[in-house]
Amino acid sequence: MNHSRFPAGAPREADLPPCQVVLAETDWGSLQTAFGSGVELPEVLTRLLEPDPRVQVTTLWELGELVGHQNTIYEATGPAVMFVAGILSHPAATTRRPYRGIPLRATLLGWLTSTLHDASDEIVDRTEQYFPGFLARGTTVAAFRDLRPMLYTAVAPFLRDSHEDVREAAVIAALLLAEHPALAGHRDHLAVHARRVLDTSGDDPNRRVAWRALEAWGHHPPGPEPLSEREKAEDRGPHNDGRGDLEPPF
Repeated sequence: MNHSRFPAGAPREADLPPCQVVLAETDWGSLQTAFGSGVELPEVLTRLLEPDPRVQVTTLWELGELVGHQNTIYEATGPAVMFVAGILSHPAATTRRPYRGIPLRATLLGWLTSTLHDASDEIVDRTEQYFPGFLARGTTVAAFRDLRPMLYTAVAPFLRDSHEDVREAAVIAALLLAEHPALAGHRDHLAVHARRVLDTSGDDPNRRVAWRALEAWGHHPPGPEPLSEREKAEDRGPHNDGRGDLEPPF
């Protein structure tokens, strides 16, 4: 069991530190990634600020391999996520992805959502059945989940973004973050956004997050629960190629 390297008693509900502070004040070399220490992470994270969206998207995929490989939360995952959340308001997040034309900010939010899902209540509850103590105080996963109120402060400004893709991506990230008890006061407000996703989105994974949030918070979601990715894959059969959002074309 890996244990947290976050400072004891570190504030969790304060505003997110600036990305450059996270970069400079984290002892990356002491933190575990999927492939050893995080000594190379400062260079990787800095490439996300490049003006070339191809470099940014490729770097985000590389980052995911380092701190989210096999849907695992590592010691370096928390600081890396803090950095990514911290650049949501950076000019580099406004570059447009070739072929798709959406702001990189939507892709960054989607990456955050994917990582947050790996430590969501659904996944943690399922894992706890097989590995009791998985979420014990002081573990890496518990420390990561403690960051959710802080991360929410970075995501919330984009809930009403002018770009539809950014707006929806922010809502899905916020719904997962609001599983934290300290954010319960935001749930009624977020429920309005969740219903809008169910009404307008064609993205079934996003619709499933919205549906499950409404169900968990007692807001009676309409209709049946959307299929999970696994259930959809089973429906599609063996010919699904599983192309992800970070695979070419960028």
